[in-house]
Amino acid sequence: MKYKLLAALALSASFLGMSACSDVEAGSSNAETVKAWLSAGQIGQEATINAVKEHMADDGLFYRPRYVGFGFTFDNTDESGRMVVETIVPGGPASTVLQVGDEFMSVRGVEVNADNRDSGKLRFRGAPGEEVSAVIKRGDEMMDITVTRGKVESTVSKANMIDWMSSGDPDDWGDDSFTLHEVVTSGDVAYAWTTIANSDDVTGNTFETHVVTRFEFNEDGKVVGIGNLREGRFILEQQGFSITR
Repeated sequence: MKYKLLAALALSASFLGMSACSDVEAGSSNAETVKAWLSAGQIGQEATINAVKEHMADDGLFYRPRYVGFGFTFDNTDESGRMVVETIVPGGPASTVLQVGDEFMSVRGVEVNADNRDSGKLRFRGAPGEEVSAVIKRGDEMMDITVTRGKVESTVSKANMIDWMSSGDPDDWGDDSFTLHEVVTSGDVAYAWTTIANSDDVTGNTFETHVVTRFEFNEDGKVVGIGNLREGRFILEQQGFSITR
């Protein structure tokens, strides 16, 4: 699993020019934390994990991008092509249907294997409210299921994120390239704007995207929330995909 944290950055002093002295000091400290956090994400796995341990509050949360789908995760690096449910988003469309350990055998009549999984033939995504049929294996039993797609929103705790990062490949870490544009702070919030580029594992195509990452800090200067926005449609278009109905 390739975990891509975003670029290094610099503090925009002009943004802080009208703040009180204590606010300037807090903003500068928060900006330095953001700089250390994002720089570590480009150095390697160990540096990234250590940055999260050091700079994130124990009750801090990672906010995942929203999407329309089922609301579960699986190991997409499994070379055998198996699709075994690893986590389920609480309250998501799949939460009342799937269990951790369920294995997908087919989706809409399409067999689950490495080629079909990696080529996107297994259609989990699509319009909200649409029913998707699948066959799963639970223990020794084959089961027909139906899941109605819906909006999925989820967060990841500090402890779970560290566990997830620890299972990643240290030789496949960080972005192929990144560019710092700026970071600005206001009170207990900091925003970083970066540009990153990577190569798609399936197509081999190179794509880039602007990313805005938002950090929220507590009064002790620890990160309590982090999330980002990126150019999802632009990423797909650079790989030859299009959005159709």
